[in-house]
Amino acid sequence: MSFFEHLDELRVRLIRSLWVFMAGFVACYFVAEFFLEILRQPLFAALPPEQQKLYFTSLFENFLTHLKIAGVAALFLLSPYFFYELWGFVSPGLYPRERKMFIPFVSLATLFFIGGACFAYFVLFPVGFKYFVSYGAPSDVPLLTIDSYYGTCLKLLLLFGLAFELPVLIILLGYLGLVDAQTLRTHRRSAIIGITVVAALFAPPDAISMLLLGIPLVLMYEAAIWVVQWLGVRKKQET
Repeated sequence: MSFFEHLDELRVRLIRSLWVFMAGFVACYFVAEFFLEILRQPLFAALPPEQQKLYFTSLFENFLTHLKIAGVAALFLLSPYFFYELWGFVSPGLYPRERKMFIPFVSLATLFFIGGACFAYFVLFPVGFKYFVSYGAPSDVPLLTIDSYYGTCLKLLLLFGLAFELPVLIILLGYLGLVDAQTLRTHRRSAIIGITVVAALFAPPDAISMLLLGIPLVLMYEAAIWVVQWLGVRKKQET
């Protein structure tokens, strides 16, 4: 494909993905309260009953939050389709043998994207929220707004979902022969420093949250090295 053919292919896939996202967005909007209820649970579990409330300080805040929830929910629920379109865009540049990675790539990318969000919800949220709402003097009472709370939740869900794509990317690059296990081991220290910087910049500003993001990424990096090594051995055996 020529350069302009690639651009046209990208345009078609982006438009198609946008239509699918809009359909999912509309569907998720009508059940947004269901997702809001799920996101409220970790916070309310850390608060006494009389403080289990969220407030809005502007007229449109609650409505706009429902829109944000619907958009993020559509991204997660329709992520297999978006990964399918991504693979469809890059596959013309691959060899026929490499295109067989279609199902593993879409499956693993979806699994780790949703798995990262689940890790944030079931591990980070209970620990982090309990720590922050109880921080300070006994007279300090949290007064959380709808926008600030749900905005933080959505940011963390997307952050962990994207961060957990690291092993999928490494394994894909290893399968395509762009990196090998020895190169990954050689740059292990740089990778750990990069992961630490990302965790410090994007995770909540406390040591526990940064560790809860950084440690799984380091472990997945190490696991990806072994998978890439196994792929390299298998490729040599096939040739």
